[in-house]
Order: sequence, then structure tokens, then C-alpha cells
Amino acid sequence: MSNNDRRVGTVVRGVRCPIIRQGDDIAAIAADSVLEAAKAEGFSLRDRDVIAITESVVARSQGNYASVQSIADDICAKFGGGQKCECLGVVFPILSRNRFAILLRGIAMGCKKVVIQLSYPSDEVGNALVTLDQIDEAGLDPYRDVLTAARFRELFGETKHEFTGVDYVAYYTELVESAGAECEIVFANHAADVLKYTDHVLACDIHTRARTKRLLQKAGAKVVYGLDDILSAPVNGSGCNEKYGLLGSNKSTEDTVKLFPRDCRGVVLEVQKRILDATGAKVEVMVYGDGAFKDPQGKIWELADPVTTPAHTDGLIGTPNELKLKYLADDKYKDLSGEALKDAISADIRAKQGALVGKMASEGTTPRQLTDLLASLCDLTSGSGDKGTPVVLVQGYFDNYTN
Repeated sequence: MSNNDRRVGTVVRGVRCPIIRQGDDIAAIAADSVLEAAKAEGFSLRDRDVIAITESVVARSQGNYASVQSIADDICAKFGGGQKCECLGVVFPILSRNRFAILLRGIAMGCKKVVIQLSYPSDEVGNALVTLDQIDEAGLDPYRDVLTAARFRELFGETKHEFTGVDYVAYYTELVESAGAECEIVFANHAADVLKYTDHVLACDIHTRARTKRLLQKAGAKVVYGLDDILSAPVNGSGCNEKYGLLGSNKSTEDTVKLFPRDCRGVVLEVQKRILDATGAKVEVMVYGDGAFKDPQGKIWELADPVTTPAHTDGLIGTPNELKLKYLADDKYKDLSGEALKDAISADIRAKQGALVGKMASEGTTPRQLTDLLASLCDLTSGSGDKGTPVVLVQGYFDNYTN
């Protein structure tokens, strides 16, 4: 390498910001925080840098909150004609204190009885009730066998989540009963199995919800909605999300949830404009939620939000279009070394044209959406605790070996 060659590729920085409150100008705060960080740390912004803002602070600035009573009122309206639903099937909820438990309390407040149908051995995003080995040992076929709570306990006893230590069967039962409703839990992996108990069903899965609703309607369910249909419009002045309803929500207090942010295209465009006006650099901007990766220990797939990225600027559309350096060095140019190898690989990178999908030189690169890759990177950087960096700056992500 010459002395003028850059020695660093992608750099990711968590950017500290003030605590965001309802009514704050999130675009101004995000842009100013990045500009102040650049000045304090001595770096410059460049074209195609990525500024990412976590969905949580965007929703907070929008004041997009709802009470459990608003959830209950919407359940009554949709399933009970304005009264409590006699018996509601709650199909395929995830096992989560933060994501679903508070929603379940609101749902139960709008019902006289709740039948919860849990998928097994794990929920949609990988939270396990039991292991596959336990299923095998019990001689069960999870695609055929329907278990009552009593039969589940007989086979597996008390089952606690590996990381949280919560027995979700007991926890969800207690939540429903504490809200004044009767609770029954069954374990089955076909959505239509719930119709043995009730023909009013709330599909609580996230990424498979459209299929679940379709199968329930085909099997004869009388009333079917999904979590995306609950609070899709304001109820008694509550927040809402027209596209995702309760999906992507998180517990805020014991009685309120923070919903997924509403239309935030304007936020990313405003941040982009502010940075361009201040520096002349055309950055890309996105609002991100959960990353999309799987934990190898707990087998949990992180993505409990309906999408990783509810809004982004147009420069983040598409997938990576990269050559595999390992292939070029080990195969195509295996007889070269030093500057000759560098020049040959650099020439190939500069000459790449069009989509490389299916070409051997791109084999092993990651054919995922740019927004999904960046959201995972940013989610891991900002974390979900007390780092205090709800804005992430990614520099050099679109560079390659020739830059």
C-alpha cells in the first residue's frame, strides 16, 4: 500500500443525544448531535455516510402511545360489537414480557374468556417453550399433536425461558386472569386448531400474519383480525399505527405501550437536508428497529418488529453488489501476489457492472437488503439498554478495496 491509501474501512459510531421527549424535533436533534460529535471527535461527514435513528425515539417524539384500556376498547369494538368478547382465540403470540405481555392484558380486559394457542416447541422468533430433543423424547409430532395445558405440564413440567427465567405458560395465564377473564392455553401449530374453541380469533404472529389470517378465514372463522389491525386508528385519542397497529410496540409503563412510529419519511428527508446544508455531504438516513439476526445460543431470531426499517432515504434501496475478495485471491488470481495481485483485484472491482447475482465471483457475499444489514449493525451498536446512543453513524459502508 502507498502512504496515501486509506487504512480503515467501515466505521460505526454510537452518537449520544439528549433524552428525547414528546414534541421534540427529532430531525433537528439527530442532525445536530451528529454534527456536534463530528466536531468533538475530529471527523468529517462524507457522501453516502449513513445516519440511523432508532424507532423508539422517533415514536417518543411523535407521542405515539396508547393505554391498555384503549387496546381493550378496540378489542371490544372489533370482536364484541362494543361489548366484551365472549371468547377470543389468541393465536401464535410471541413469548415476551416487553413485547406481548402488556398487550395481552389489554386484550384480556376486552374479553370474558381468552384461549391462547401457543406454537411449540418455540414461538415465531425462536423463544423456546421446550427443546426439539424434548419433543422427540416425548414422541410428539408438533405438526399434528394438540396439547392441553394439563398434558403439556404432564410431559414437560415447569418450563422457564433460558434467558429470562419466566414460565410463560403460568405468566400469561396469570395476566389474563388478573384482567378479569378466564384463560385456557393450548399448544398447536395449525392456526385453525383454535376454531375448536372459538370462531373469533386474533392472529398475533408478526411475519406470518397474512397467511394465518387467510387460513383462519378459509377454515370458517367468523371474525379474524391481526395485531396489525388493533389500534390501526386512534381509540379515544390514543396513538395508533395505520400500517402496523400494535406490531412493533413496546411496554412503556405498566399501563401504556409505545407504538411503532407512524409515517417518518419526513424525518429522514429532513435530517438528510440539514446535513447537506451544514456540510455539503449527501448522507443517507434511516429509522431502524430490531436487527435481523439469530442468536446461536438461545436460537432467538431478533426481529420482533414488523420490519427492520420503517423509513429510509432512496440511496438505501437495494442489496449489496460485491465481489468476493477471497475467491479472487485464492482462485482467479492465485498465481499473483503483492502489487500485481492488488492491481488485478482492483481492476475487477472497478470494472464490475450490473447485478452480480449468480456469478461465481460474488459467491458467498450477502444477498440481503441494505436496510436489513444496516439495521442489524445499528441495533447491535446502540443496544437496548443504557448506552444513550439512539443515533448511529456508519461511515465507509459503501467503500470497497479501491477507495
